[in-house]
Amino acid sequence: MKTVLNLLFATAALLLSFPTSACTGITLKSKDGHTVVARTIEWGGSDLNSQYVIVPRGYRQQSLLPGGQTDGMTFDARYGYVGLAVEQEQFVAEGLNEAGLSAGLFYFPAYGKYETYDPAEKASTVADLQVVAWLLGECATVDEVKAAVKKVHVVQIDPRASTVHWRFTDRTGRQIVLEIVNGGELRFYENTLGVLTNSPDLPWHLTNLNNYVNLFPGPAPAQQLGSIELKQFGAGSGFLGLPGDVTPPSRFVRAAFYQTSAPQQDTAGKTVLQSFQILNNFDIPVGIEFAGGKVPADIPSATQWTSATDMMGGCIYFRTMYDSRIRCIDLNGIDFSQTRYQAVAMDTVRQQPVEKVIIH
Repeated sequence: MKTVLNLLFATAALLLSFPTSACTGITLKSKDGHTVVARTIEWGGSDLNSQYVIVPRGYRQQSLLPGGQTDGMTFDARYGYVGLAVEQEQFVAEGLNEAGLSAGLFYFPAYGKYETYDPAEKASTVADLQVVAWLLGECATVDEVKAAVKKVHVVQIDPRASTVHWRFTDRTGRQIVLEIVNGGELRFYENTLGVLTNSPDLPWHLTNLNNYVNLFPGPAPAQQLGSIELKQFGAGSGFLGLPGDVTPPSRFVRAAFYQTSAPQQDTAGKTVLQSFQILNNFDIPVGIEFAGGKVPADIPSATQWTSATDMMGGCIYFRTMYDSRIRCIDLNGIDFSQTRYQAVAMDTVRQQPVEKVIIH
């Protein structure tokens, strides 16, 4: 047991301290009234051993605590949910519950700061990597999320680890971002744009968009420069100057412009497919973030999986670096009062399927 616990804590520290951890989130709305939230999760250090978990109503969990303790806050699921977990099944990074609440964590290094752990408050203390699992089981709306978080203490399992921030979206389409700073100060932001990446904080990213006021969809018009005419080389010249690197500020800008210029789709299903197409642009190839010869893992992509969630429709979709087919878990087909707890690997075969075309 002690060996397993040590592995859990080592994993948590490693996950949130590695330099290639990144996430990009977008939000799209269909003409039939559905909101779809989608995101990527990146990790270039190793295979994340990603799993999906099915959590029934009433399932009891207990938070990990700093120093290897396992007797933190106990929480029972009022709502059943489906989560996408990384490394350990306790660490749900994205999920959807039966009430239509979506929740996800995004890396937030150097800008967040939780409160210092107080052993006297361990019964109301929850590890940051377990906040998503707790709130998916507890809340139905973003207002309930805000109320619940104010009653607990969120701490790091390991002080070497990075902090995270969180995105919550409910069935109405309302979305908030939670950032914890200054040793425990809760900051909630109404995220009407619906884009999220990593550090710095959300207000900084929104302000930074003003640096790109010159960008617009479509072609740039020709213009005269003295005696010569300047004209575009190809389509999309209105976006000339859009940043293409993989830093969080650049990904935020790129996501904001791709999202807002995308044509609105008629249905939720088409919007889900559109979100995956947009997020294709944020796949990070292995090697781009490391010095030559320093790539630490033999994996096909630093973007390990991409997900999309239709809260009103009750479906969560995902694809992985090993299998680009889009898979769907329909919560409407799960009886959360009867189903058992399950943790299942996203990929049983770690090889991209290739279909051979038979020519007759």
